[in-house]
Amino acid sequence: MKGKIHRASVTEADLHYEGSISIDRTLLEAAGMVINERVEIYNVETGTRFATYVIEAPPRSGTISLNGAAARLAMPGDKIIIVAYASFDEAEAKIFKPRIVRVDRDNRILAS
Repeated sequence: MKGKIHRASVTEADLHYEGSISIDRTLLEAAGMVINERVEIYNVETGTRFATYVIEAPPRSGTISLNGAAARLAMPGDKIIIVAYASFDEAEAKIFKPRIVRVDRDNRILAS
């Protein structure tokens, strides 16, 4: 695991937007995630797991929007976990520290 945004609240689900997840830039930076990066989404409410890619939402907006087909897999208000993974050789893996960002119900950072 490279970075995680833990228990974010889905703010929007836009079926007619091109696929992706829009994430508040402040959260992206805190979790070490980048635009177009593949992320895994775990829906805490339903147990659904799926992958998509990241696009940026305005900083400090609290936006977590599932777009396109992913909009069918979570509803506004659902709690989700967003995880980015990376590959490391054994030496790197031993010293790497993932960025874990915990947020409140409005997707403001509580701890990282």
